[in-house]
Amino acid sequence: MKIAIFGSGSWATAIVKIATETHQEVYWWVREKEIVDGLKKHNHNPLYLSQCELNTSKIKISNDIKKVISKADNLLFVIPSAFFARSLEGLSAEDFNNKNVISATKGIVPETNQIVAEFMRDKFDVSYANQAVISGPSHAEEIAKENLTYLTVGSHNSLLAKHIADSFQCRYVKTTISNDIEGIEYVGIMKNIYALSVGICKGLGFGDNFISVVVSNGLQEMENFLSLCSPLDGRNINNLAYLGDLLVTCYSQHSRNRTFGQMIGFGYSVNSAQLEMKMVAEGYYAAKCIHDLNKKYKAEIPIADAVYRILYKASSAKKEFDLLSENFQ
Repeated sequence: MKIAIFGSGSWATAIVKIATETHQEVYWWVREKEIVDGLKKHNHNPLYLSQCELNTSKIKISNDIKKVISKADNLLFVIPSAFFARSLEGLSAEDFNNKNVISATKGIVPETNQIVAEFMRDKFDVSYANQAVISGPSHAEEIAKENLTYLTVGSHNSLLAKHIADSFQCRYVKTTISNDIEGIEYVGIMKNIYALSVGICKGLGFGDNFISVVVSNGLQEMENFLSLCSPLDGRNINNLAYLGDLLVTCYSQHSRNRTFGQMIGFGYSVNSAQLEMKMVAEGYYAAKCIHDLNKKYKAEIPIADAVYRILYKASSAKKEFDLLSENFQ
């Protein structure tokens, strides 16, 4: 199985590490020259997940995206959603003929307000039968340490899902499959909003007791939203790709969305928090995208609505969570 991976952040680096365990050859598109040079010279990404040693003898690195696409039939995108459409500028549907597109991008494409699967279908004519999504619960930092991790592969094509899942299973990674590509993508977006809300609560001084209430209500909100935007018989919101991904993002010390939210709770402005983070907190973009989408669906998602007002309308975080606390169940 020839695979090409696109993106150079922490999550992309972790995905590459797994791929080198299970593939003879991995093609990797990296935009930044500094990262390309560091990988070739020191066998690790100098900017992200720098403690993660990579078997670069198996990796073919290039900053030419069309060239990398041409080298493999399975294309795995780990580009932050805010830069996804921009990174694919200059490509056409022809570039994706007979290719499988796998997304590990956890966010909405802001230019079109679509999940990646919808964007690839509409922009590049990639059918859902040739698409899959990889989700957690997982953090790149733990994969770098080879801590036991579970990944979920979702696709409408059960053969493709099994193919991808089998090819990413190794000593420290176990995989499961699902047919819920839309639900997994939306949860991968929304859980970042709730992790951000948990961070805000921590910054405001709320304790673990209250935070557990925020998380459990966040799970209910995700179920409310999914039931309207992507209904699916038999979906179990308590499974790994939903509840599991929500929990690890809300509670882990590695969660950049929780960290970003905590800075907001401490009183940082959005711009100041973004500058200090130096990494993309997907929850910031997700809050606006979900807010805009929900104008159509009108799901009951009061925590997500509050996070949107805090980030984009300069509403008081303390006031918003005091109001929420009166209606939690």
